[in-house]
Amino acid sequence: MSDLKSRLSEAVGAAFAAEGLPEDLARVSPSDRPDLADFQSNGALAAAKQAKANPRELAGRVVAHLDGHPDIASIEIAGPGFINLRVTDAALAARAAAVSASPMLGASPVAVPRRVIIDYGGPNVAKPMHVGHLRSSIIGESLKRLFRFRGDIVWGDAHFGDWGFQMGLLIAALEDEGRAESFQNGGPYPAESPVSLEDLERLYPLAAGRAKDDPAFRDRARKATAELQAGRSGYRALWKHMHDVSMAALQRDFGALGVTFDLWKGEADADPLIPGMVAELEARSLLVDDQGARVVHVAGEGETKTKKLADGSVVTVPSPDPLLVISSEGSAMYGTTDLATILDRRQEQDFDLALYVVDQRQAEHFEQVFRAAYLAGYAQPGQLEHLGFGTMNGPDGKPFKTRAGGVLKLADLIEMTREKARARLHEAGLGEDLSPEEFEDIAGKVAVAALKFADLSNWRGTSYIFDLDRFTSFEGKTGPYLLYQAVRIKSLLRRAAAENVATGEIQIVEPSERDLALVLDAFDQAVQEAYDRRGPNTLAEHAYRLAQAFSKFYAACPILAPGHEATRGSRLALVEAVLKQLEMALELLGVETPAQM
Repeated sequence: MSDLKSRLSEAVGAAFAAEGLPEDLARVSPSDRPDLADFQSNGALAAAKQAKANPRELAGRVVAHLDGHPDIASIEIAGPGFINLRVTDAALAARAAAVSASPMLGASPVAVPRRVIIDYGGPNVAKPMHVGHLRSSIIGESLKRLFRFRGDIVWGDAHFGDWGFQMGLLIAALEDEGRAESFQNGGPYPAESPVSLEDLERLYPLAAGRAKDDPAFRDRARKATAELQAGRSGYRALWKHMHDVSMAALQRDFGALGVTFDLWKGEADADPLIPGMVAELEARSLLVDDQGARVVHVAGEGETKTKKLADGSVVTVPSPDPLLVISSEGSAMYGTTDLATILDRRQEQDFDLALYVVDQRQAEHFEQVFRAAYLAGYAQPGQLEHLGFGTMNGPDGKPFKTRAGGVLKLADLIEMTREKARARLHEAGLGEDLSPEEFEDIAGKVAVAALKFADLSNWRGTSYIFDLDRFTSFEGKTGPYLLYQAVRIKSLLRRAAAENVATGEIQIVEPSERDLALVLDAFDQAVQEAYDRRGPNTLAEHAYRLAQAFSKFYAACPILAPGHEATRGSRLALVEAVLKQLEMALELLGVETPAQM
């Protein structure tokens, strides 16, 4: 059973067609004035302009064709020709029942499933995850769930940064501390790691800072990077230790957020493909020399930009810039491994679509890589999309930092939010009767809900201010508020079961029942819009609207109160439908609801 909006669009479309008008103009949408109507169609104005007719008169002819439609209780023409439609209580009741019985809770699958790779997370090995990784992880996880929910075959890939200059920096730093001596010969190499996660966290910032001021150290690190990538056995063994030590921490942090991957691959996994890829690019005359390096020119003919030189003069150069494939030191670059990764995904998954959930500031980089992939034939135009996003900012409007001005570790942010969630639960008197283990589990769920909903309720392209007090509140548009409403419904259903109250046939009588059924019907639209725009914010908005509608219904309509036996079964069935859909929406956002609080 399709949603009411779609059914009404078909009916109004048929009425337009009967009048010789374009059916695509008949699109029906939720009413801007819900106090006047449930749905509206504004197409008569555009159709009248095309037909050179009076829009109100034309709307009247369209309305005449809709007389007696079983889903429509009333139709009114407003203003110059707006068509307002109110659906019948019976249609709403049937739709609510269909939503509850549907495996997808009222949403619809894609017409043609695709093979989709979602590249998200993207932390660097040997560096702790920080708040800058939060949005990619949260948005990517939600999109993975959404695309899979609608029927696509989906792979989520963490795509770790484990093959770049940072590895050379760490190798050089370990050599200077005398901790790489056992890895200088031809082996065998130590099975026990010479470095811990704490060592890597200490060494990397020191090495990165030293490279800025010490050209000799920087050159050694670059040489170490090139030798690692060329296959130097000792460096490969040392790299494996650093990789494995880092992975344990990364999996812990991702796990705390409820983020999982189907592919735990990194840049190093694409390295074996690079020699063959470079040879192929060269054979196709795509790889050219440029001041000792090798690049692919990706700008089309006539695509240029102006560039100011050091002497102050301005020149016109191709735009986008060429993709640097091999550095003058002989190392593969960031773009090289990204291009080889596309080749790897073409060979392994044969994808139809690859989505890259990466900071908007990487837009130019992906423009270069995608164009090079199209030129090389690794993908077709439109198969690669960069889903950029804004930043999570502090009160000053700048990317979130610690009070000391440093970058906050993701693990510390999660614990900070969990601690606030514990305090909020105590303030609200929630979870007091639970065991310490159960309370801690709920605090973790509340913390994750707070972080994820705060992020996903915004359009991914915008930045937002991190406000821990507001995000963890059980009131307002927050994740904890949604969890509270879900738990309230679960408590209600447990009480009904204890009183042997069974669900019955849904009947729509009261205004708040109508409002609730209309929101249930809107789930399909929210899902489709989130899918098409690659933005989970419409799902977050739907979940909030559903929770609000339930809260109003709960206040206005007694469900299990004595004296309302005739409506108990109907309202209980409506409540059950709400819980199913609310939990599904939250699951698509990556939020898990507790059984109780």
